[in-house]
Amino acid sequence: MRATTLRATGVEVTRLALGCAALGNLYRPVSDARARATVDAAWAAGIRCFDTAPHYGLGLSERRLGAALRGRPRAEYTVSTKVGRLLMPDAGGGDDLANGFAVPATHRRVWDFSAAGVRRSLEESLARLGLDHVDIALLHDPDDHGEQAFREAYPALERLREEGVVRAIGAGMNRTAMLTRFVRDTDVDLVLCAGRYTLLDPSALEDLLPEAAARGRSVLVGGVFNSGLLADPRAGARYDYGVAPRELVERALRMREVCVRHGVALRGAALRFPLGHPAVAGVLLGARSPEEVADGTARFGERPPGALWAELRAEGLLGTGVPVPGEDGV
Repeated sequence: MRATTLRATGVEVTRLALGCAALGNLYRPVSDARARATVDAAWAAGIRCFDTAPHYGLGLSERRLGAALRGRPRAEYTVSTKVGRLLMPDAGGGDDLANGFAVPATHRRVWDFSAAGVRRSLEESLARLGLDHVDIALLHDPDDHGEQAFREAYPALERLREEGVVRAIGAGMNRTAMLTRFVRDTDVDLVLCAGRYTLLDPSALEDLLPEAAARGRSVLVGGVFNSGLLADPRAGARYDYGVAPRELVERALRMREVCVRHGVALRGAALRFPLGHPAVAGVLLGARSPEEVADGTARFGERPPGALWAELRAEGLLGTGVPVPGEDGV
């Protein structure tokens, strides 16, 4: 599978990466065996970039990913994890479903974008992953902690990069304004933009993507299905973690009709679409089973014809100035 090298870091990101939130029991349980089989299937498909975080299942995703990668040649894969939330022991009991994960609430998340918090978070992630370094470390959702993130957390990441504990640094968020500021005002290697560069919401084109392209920074795009609506458009489908509004369901259904006419699955078009912009290094495929990996990689392998994008534009479903993938293998 094609890969992009992030600036001068030597870190490679395959054009399709595995998003590992589901390995932390996102919304519903996944067994250890299914989690392992999911990573195995991704590896067999040529995926070599894996994105996780302490937030995902209170560390479960990191533990499962580390176990699944153990024994594989370390130089052959890229691991991305995140900092900004510390996991503190909590004996309160119950579950973590209020935060979206079907795991026992053995810990609570504490926001911490201090320099010491960044180091502690990364040390604990390395222990869960069973690694001596991670390839990419991202500030995770600093939306309400922006000034501390820029003043303390980001410089801490720079120092960790200098020390070789991480090889590439950046930030991961659902909003583009702060990501654009990171690209403009710091020396990040990449940013992860979730949900804001999709067929339904290409708003990252207004600020983040032009800035990243101008400054030679890479963008990973997550949430390409907008929480599920672009994977399976129907009433009651999820959009940005909530129930999709009717007008967006109708728009997604119209997009699917266009895709069907051109022999392409909407899921495939949604996965391929972000790669039309030169700043996009790769897209994340969230999967909880080998079957979902197989479907996602098969759909990613489809090359939507130019006529599909043209019809989406003609139907008013895609802006005229929005770049689309070509037929050069992108």
